[in-house]
Amino acid sequence: MSWLADEGIDRIVVERLREAGYPVVWVADQCPGATDEHVLALAHQLDAVLIPADKDFGELVFRQGRANAGVLLARLSELLPTDRARRVQETLDSHAAELRGHFSVLSPQSLRIRTPTQ
Repeated sequence: MSWLADEGIDRIVVERLREAGYPVVWVADQCPGATDEHVLALAHQLDAVLIPADKDFGELVFRQGRANAGVLLARLSELLPTDRARRVQETLDSHAAELRGHFSVLSPQSLRIRTPTQ
């Protein structure tokens, strides 16, 4: 499974995931400044689960019904970047297969996984 980290995801998160063996493409490297619509379309094209930090992707997936391979919304702004990286990696280590095809919200305390039609 591949992953696309949005531009708002910290470099340290991307690097930690890559070091752990996850194939991660980072929007900041590939197409900085891309619109959310473009980023979601790129994730779909790459068949990658998107990891954004901004909740606007919920609008695209739920209200507009945009195609996607899954979204893991990282709502971790209150954590230090190193703790964000740890939390995201732990989530992928434990739940990677469950995230595919779902819209999931990761917070410091929980992971909520739901299908886009819920």
